[in-house]
Amino acid sequence: MIKEYASFVKFAHTVFALPFALLGYVYAMVSTGAEFDGLLLVKMLICMVLARNAAMGFNRWADRRFDAENPRTAGREIPSGVISPRAALVFVAMNAAGFVAVTATINALAFALSPVALAVILVYSFTKRFTAWSHLWLGAALAIAPVGAYIAVAGTIAAVPLWLAAIVATWVAGFDILYSMQDATHDRKHGLHSVPARYAPRVAALISVLLHVATVIFVAIVGLFIGSVLYWTGAGLFTAMLAVQHFVHSPRLFTMLNGTSSVVYAVFAIGGLLL
Repeated sequence: MIKEYASFVKFAHTVFALPFALLGYVYAMVSTGAEFDGLLLVKMLICMVLARNAAMGFNRWADRRFDAENPRTAGREIPSGVISPRAALVFVAMNAAGFVAVTATINALAFALSPVALAVILVYSFTKRFTAWSHLWLGAALAIAPVGAYIAVAGTIAAVPLWLAAIVATWVAGFDILYSMQDATHDRKHGLHSVPARYAPRVAALISVLLHVATVIFVAIVGLFIGSVLYWTGAGLFTAMLAVQHFVHSPRLFTMLNGTSSVVYAVFAIGGLLL
């Protein structure tokens, strides 16, 4: 059952935003002079997992009809009958409630903003019904991670975590456009909106490139605040991996490359902060 639900929410994809959350946490410690709090770190990680479980579970429930009609996604847990729609909603409700409950033990701002965070990540599931720019909403949903981590430590909001959020938002939106190209025909047929479904492949690819150019600019801006030799090394590697995916179009490569790039960037940036 654990294996089925881990597959249901694509638990391995947590690697996209988790490194940025850890970076936000470490930056908050260093910039505010806060002492390391292992329990707080665990609470932050639990919040991230619970929020993501709620978002992914709700997305699978909301898209169950479309998934059943798409050969690429027909084998997912709800269309294939492994998990029932009702069980999926119970799973979502439990994770959402757990997320709010844990934020209440962190600080007042984290608790106050927890419904806002849930609203952003849950509403994403419906955006493909009315806008081709749903990729940006997905990016915004994942961009909550570094801001939430900073808030957990500092109890307030600062500029650097917002710039980190901008990195995540544009990076995720850019690679999601490339990933969505494989479903462009299906999306048009079923009235779903996306950049690849609305525009020609070359235009969609150009939009993805422009988003990733913005990502690199935001990476450079963060470097003005926390730059070091280690940081700029990680930034360079991150940029190189962004560029590669625009030349080698493979959905499997996107998952591996983007997961690796987020880890590399965060490890070098955290190393620069700590050293």
